[in-house]
Amino acid sequence: MIFTLICLTVFSLLLVNTNMTENLIQPVVIGITIISILIGSFFSNRKRNKNGAFIGCIVGIIYIAIIYIISSILNSMNFALNSSSIIMISLGLLGGAIGGIIGVNLG
Repeated sequence: MIFTLICLTVFSLLLVNTNMTENLIQPVVIGITIISILIGSFFSNRKRNKNGAFIGCIVGIIYIAIIYIISSILNSMNFALNSSSIIMISLGLLGGAIGGIIGVNLG
């Protein structure tokens, strides 16, 4: 979460202070989210010898749930599940599984 906060803060400063288009927001947020989940699941699995994909998926789900709840609260309690949410959940699971596998194998 700390990595996400730092990256999104830097990106928002770049967005405000440069002539970047707003079309970059969603791809950058998705990229930062996936990298954050990979990092989190890597570190949560580097001392384990098994279940890297499973634990990584759990990390991804928890991360996405926290982000989803915070963004829903900030958007006036709008708990809508749309195609973007499904994509983020799927990518969170995939990123978590990959990060978990890497963490188990390199840890």
